[in-house]
Amino acid sequence: MKDAFDTLPFRPADILLPRDCDLSLWSVVACDQYTSQPEYWQRVEDRVGKAPSALRLILPESCLEGPNVETDIMEINNTMTRYLREERFRTLPGALVYVERTLDCGKVRRGLVGMVDLEQYDYEPGASALIRATEGTVLSRIPPRVAVRKNAPIELPHAMLLVDDPDKTVIEPLSNRTGKMEPLYDFELMERGGHIRGWLLTWEQQEQVARALRALADPVHFRTRYGLGKDDPVMLFAVGDGNHSLATAKECYERAKKLTPPDQWDSLPARYALCELGNLHDESLEFEPIHRVVFGVDREELLAELLGWYPGASRNAGGQGHVLFWTGGGREGTVTVPHPKAQLPVGTLQAFLDDYLVRHPGVRVDYIHGEDVARELAGSREDVVAFLLPPMGKEKLFPTVIHDGVLPRKTFSMGEAQDKRFYLEARRIRV
Repeated sequence: MKDAFDTLPFRPADILLPRDCDLSLWSVVACDQYTSQPEYWQRVEDRVGKAPSALRLILPESCLEGPNVETDIMEINNTMTRYLREERFRTLPGALVYVERTLDCGKVRRGLVGMVDLEQYDYEPGASALIRATEGTVLSRIPPRVAVRKNAPIELPHAMLLVDDPDKTVIEPLSNRTGKMEPLYDFELMERGGHIRGWLLTWEQQEQVARALRALADPVHFRTRYGLGKDDPVMLFAVGDGNHSLATAKECYERAKKLTPPDQWDSLPARYALCELGNLHDESLEFEPIHRVVFGVDREELLAELLGWYPGASRNAGGQGHVLFWTGGGREGTVTVPHPKAQLPVGTLQAFLDDYLVRHPGVRVDYIHGEDVARELAGSREDVVAFLLPPMGKEKLFPTVIHDGVLPRKTFSMGEAQDKRFYLEARRIRV
């Protein structure tokens, strides 16, 4: 039978679903959330207790540099192996899963779980692959994540890819066809995560998804739409969430290729990565800014260096340029940078912070979702300053990446922290 997804970068996968357990305790939020709020993860720990849970299969990002990280990773891999041995998972062969997530705000976000071909993904700036990163990849962040993934028998994804589908041809038609699908799960997520439901697509529905993706990937249609030249390559997907997670999967695949004859690369489980595909034009999808909170600084010294970094910059003044709003120690104000080179205020701020961190090794920056959390952290100590950034219009995402390359890292977040993808489905990545 002809493969409907042949040459496409997204396809069905052999998906593992947990069974014989409380899914509301199994499913936990993406590991890169709440990095400066250990109390969140402690609440999750207390709630899960000894129940089977994805919490035992992930390493919260706040623990990546902890003193017991090697032991933690070994325990995670052992638990994965034990769950497989105990037949904790049900296998859905060649599956696509349609997902409806009712967010804490009441809006419904629709998605499709499958796997992407890492041969067709490139996170380098200016890449020409069908799947491209949306933010600059920090190479130093990949090795610790590789350490978690390299010996893991399964993966649990929090990466979310976006397709620019204004006519809603790929995912949205599935919403009124769930009556023909097998229901898979329907439960409440913890910690204001909302409610999630999932269904298994039929073969005919999979074929319709493939046809819709092929139409969006048509080179002539693509180049006309974005005003490109006849030789410009197609970009079908942009990574919305989980840029570094997908880059880690790519690195592990490249390592596996070095140990495998080229004629066997197609059969490597590591060649693919499970993810959720969403539509940029989903009404529930809102781009939230990611704020910068700087720890271990003298506030006035930091602001003085920012003013010196950009000649002509001024405090608490209007005018043209990028206005950077800061708060800390019960005070707040702005720094205006005239004639910025970056397209977005986040790029102006990040260029300075990257240099500042090199010159001040004791300083730490955290990337915070939610203005209220950033303000709370900035008000907690005298040596903390928060920079609050404006949101980026989501309509700028594809044209910016296509024409200019990746955005500055941590430019936007797809919703608030509680709206991030929760771990649920899994997939084998080792034979």
